[in-house]
Amino acid sequence: MDLYKHTAAKIKELRTKKGLTQEELAKGLKVAANTVSRWETESNKPDLEDLENISRYFGQSILIFFPGQDPAAKPELQALLRAAGNLKDDDLQELQRYAEFRQARSLHKGKKR
Repeated sequence: MDLYKHTAAKIKELRTKKGLTQEELAKGLKVAANTVSRWETESNKPDLEDLENISRYFGQSILIFFPGQDPAAKPELQALLRAAGNLKDDDLQELQRYAEFRQARSLHKGKKR
């Protein structure tokens, strides 16, 4: 599946599962009212920072926006989380998000046309 089709479908899926309108999601993300519509119809492509904000808003990994990237199936990520086991929960979550963001940035650069 094309990266942008996948991203558009995932944004819509997250929004509808939470029972939000496009306007409500836009307000929650502090973006223009028509931005969410444009993301979902692929007429505007969210940048990596947008994807990070959306993933944080929904409490999801940024990797959900990249086809075939299941964070739970990554042994390296699991090893990193085990190694960081003594961190406070907030620090552990931030470390995980940082690693996922770096991976997503790499994937995003590789998919640009």
